[in-house]
Formats: sequence, C-alpha cells, structure tokens
Amino acid sequence: MSEVKVNKISPRTGTTFTVGDAGDTITTAGNISANAVSATSLTVNGQSVAALQNPTFTSVSPDTITNAQTSVTITGSNFVSIPIVEAISTTGVITPADSVTFNNSTSLTCNFTLTTDGTYYIRIENNDGLAVRSSTAVLTVSDAPTWTTAAGSLGTIAGDFSGTVATVVATSDSAITYSETTNVLTNASQANCSLNSSTGVITTTDFGGASTTATTYTFTLRATDAEGQTADRQFTLTSSYSATGGAQFN
Repeated sequence: MSEVKVNKISPRTGTTFTVGDAGDTITTAGNISANAVSATSLTVNGQSVAALQNPTFTSVSPDTITNAQTSVTITGSNFVSIPIVEAISTTGVITPADSVTFNNSTSLTCNFTLTTDGTYYIRIENNDGLAVRSSTAVLTVSDAPTWTTAAGSLGTIAGDFSGTVATVVATSDSAITYSETTNVLTNASQANCSLNSSTGVITTTDFGGASTTATTYTFTLRATDAEGQTADRQFTLTSSYSATGGAQFN
C-alpha cells in the first residue's frame, strides 16, 4: 500500500474510509486530520497498525535554575526515544538541551546551560516529527543569592547591650529576604536578637538575655530571592561581660 495523505478530513472514532483505486480501507479508533494524528489505533485493510500520538507536556522540575548547567526532569506523555528537547526564551531564542535521557514515555531527564536570565518555554519533538510546546514559559533562569558578608564572626558585643548588633548583606537579581535556619540568634534564651527580614539588620534589646557568662552564639542565616533560590551562611556573635556585668571588652 502506498503512502496515504489526508487532507481536510477529520473522521470520528470508528470511522472507516476508502483510499485509492485499490479500495484500501482505514478504520480509526481516534481522530485523524491533515495536521495531527491522535488515534489510539488504526486498522488498515483489517490489520491493526500503530498510530502516531502527539507528545504532551505536564511539568518541569526544578522550574527555577541558574545559568550553570543544570539537570531538570520533564514529565508528560507519549515521549519516544530519544526526542529533541529545546528551551525557547520569551524573546524567541532557541537553546537545545545539552543532553537528553529517555527515562520512559512519561519522563525525560535533560541538562540545560542557559546563559541568559529570563523565562523559557519547553518544546519536545519526537523522532517521528510530532511535537509539543508548553503553553506558558515554565522554566525560570535566575541568579541565586550570593553573600557579601563573610562567614564567621560578626563581632563581640557587650552582654545586656541594646541596639544594632550587626548587618548582614546578600545580593541577587531580585529582592532578598533574610531568615534564620537555626534557633540561636532569635532565641530569647540564647542570643536574644531580632533579624530584619528585609534589611538584614540584627538588633537586640538585651544581648544574651539572662546570661551573665561570655558566650559565642553560632547560627545560620538564609538569603532567599524572589524566585525562591536560597544561599545559607554560618555566623557567630560573642557576648562579653566586665567584672560588673556591663561594658564590652576591647
């Protein structure tokens, strides 16, 4: 049987139609058109043949990455080994995946190196030519936060001190939020400080709280940008007490 070309017809499920002078017949168990075949099966002259199916896109994980080469998992359906996978920026620039691993018909693992920050569509094309592109820009490329303040000691502060203790700084391509991942700096029973989540300023009304013993407090702060990327850094603050429990030692 020669190649069958379908133009401007969309037979419904279970439709049988005749092709050519020889009277060849095709029965669909799905829809078929000039632009796409979505039939789950076709019967040609009474014999079942495999039908082509468009791939579908469901999600990409993680959905936010940096400019460095990063592995992402793409989920969907009807993937055929091994498809072409591309990231298409909202400006139209197309970047092929560095590598594509076919896990199964619903999962692909791809490595991307995307040097330009922005948002990207994902396009998958099977080796039979059928393809899908995500309906929205689902992959964000963004710089992760980086700390400007060096790790380690933020200083030695007099016990019972009230006021600004220190300021920590991190940068990113979007707004930074600061938080503590430990329970030391902002614990009233330990360092007894407050951390401004927007500015990184550390203040206290009574450094060290009820303690009267010189203590080094070790804690970890996290910088989180608007895209949800994080960077952690460990710091210390040390309390000091004079013989009368007041001024800072120098």
